[in-house]
Amino acid sequence: MSIVWLFLGSIFVNNILLSRFLGCCPFLGVSTKSETAKGMGVAVIFVTVLAAIVTWLVYNLVLVPLKLQFLYTLSFILVIAALVQFVELVLKKINPVLYKSLGIFLPLITTNCAVLGVAVINMNENYSLLESAVNALGSSMGFLLAIVLMAGIRERIEHNTNIPQCLHGLPIALVTAGLMSIAFMGFSGIIK
Repeated sequence: MSIVWLFLGSIFVNNILLSRFLGCCPFLGVSTKSETAKGMGVAVIFVTVLAAIVTWLVYNLVLVPLKLQFLYTLSFILVIAALVQFVELVLKKINPVLYKSLGIFLPLITTNCAVLGVAVINMNENYSLLESAVNALGSSMGFLLAIVLMAGIRERIEHNTNIPQCLHGLPIALVTAGLMSIAFMGFSGIIK
C-alpha cells in the first residue's frame, strides 16, 4: 500500500471519528468553539503520532521478543498516559488560556479511544514504523478536520432560530455528526 494512499485513506475514508466512531466524547464535548476544537485537534495529533511511534517500538522491540504480546493494551495505555501528561505540562506553560479552555478534556485524551485505537489498528494491520506514523498522522489529522468542521457548524447553528427548541444543544450536534459521517462515507469508493 502506498504511503500517500494510506495517509489520505486514514483522513477521509477511515476517518477515526466519522467512520470508525472512536473519540466521540471529546468530539461532542469540545466542538462548541473553533479555537478550543483546533487546540484539542493539535494536541491529539501530537499525542497520537508520538504514541503510535512509541507503541510500535514497545510492541515490536519489547513485547514480541519477550513473548508478552498479551500485555499490549496495558503497555499502550501507559505510553499514552505518559505522553498526555507531557502535553499537559507543555500546554500549561506555553498556552495557559487553551489549557484552561480544554479543561477536563485534555486529561481525557489518555482515555480517548481514538488514540488507543490508532495504536491497536497499527498493530493489527502489522504496519511498519513508517506506516504506523503515517497512519497515526492521517488519523489524527482526520480527527482535527472532523472536530474543526463540527465546531464551525455548531457555532453557526447556535443562534439559528429556525431549529426547534427540542433540538438545541446535543440533539442537533448528534444529527450534524450523523450527516457528517454520511458525507465522509462518500469518500469510501475512492480509497480502500
